[in-house]
Amino acid sequence: MFFLLSKILGFFALPSNVVAALAALGVVLLFTRFWRAGRRLATLGVVLLLLAGLSPLGNALIYPLEERFPPWNAARGAPAGIVVLGGAIGPDISAARGTPDLNESAERVTAIAALAKKYPDARIIYSGGNARLVLHGGIEAEFAAELFESFGIARSRVVLEGKSRNTIENAIFSKELAAPKPGERWLLVTSAYHMPRAIGVFRQAGFAVEAYPVDWRTRGAIDLALPFESVTSGLRRTDTAMREWIGLVIYRLTGRSDALFPAP
Repeated sequence: MFFLLSKILGFFALPSNVVAALAALGVVLLFTRFWRAGRRLATLGVVLLLLAGLSPLGNALIYPLEERFPPWNAARGAPAGIVVLGGAIGPDISAARGTPDLNESAERVTAIAALAKKYPDARIIYSGGNARLVLHGGIEAEFAAELFESFGIARSRVVLEGKSRNTIENAIFSKELAAPKPGERWLLVTSAYHMPRAIGVFRQAGFAVEAYPVDWRTRGAIDLALPFESVTSGLRRTDTAMREWIGLVIYRLTGRSDALFPAP
């Protein structure tokens, strides 16, 4: 039920969807006796579109998420295992085309090539099923196995978890498969902007992991002052950031994270 509700509410929580709905409602009202209200809504929709699409708003929202956890410090020694969260492979397109389809979060997967070589004894868990609500096809973890083999990683080192549909299930199912022993160090590989929510959920699930952030979307504070070159790029960044902030609030309110804004 939580998964279904999160998908429905998540659709309406995205700024791009809200802006489009406001503008569309405004246009419809223009042809009724409420045309004045329609004009205001349509104007508001355009203003919000420009704000979310061209201003640095998206970067301002995602920057604190990315900066929450610093790059992993390898000085403490080798990890016993590595958990990689899904989200880098499009399972539906991969299934349709018969080959792994990587998206803009590809570094979640490609980072494993270097980690596996540096830490040859570390176990690897790839956690990712199919998060689509309807009309879903393939399972992400299955295509990850194909990629890992192309990296030269022995199949015996990789455990595939293909049931999870969200971060909560990532944590629960990964812990079951890892069965971490006291004192073991496990890395959690996911996008830097997603790391705060992921860490909070894993901690709540009782799985102590260390953050290994990848896939940064900003260069740093410099991007807080620079506009986007296209509306679509800005909207995508704003949507990504807002999804995380809303997720942090909901996960905390429902007891699925150990903190509102988890920190190192």
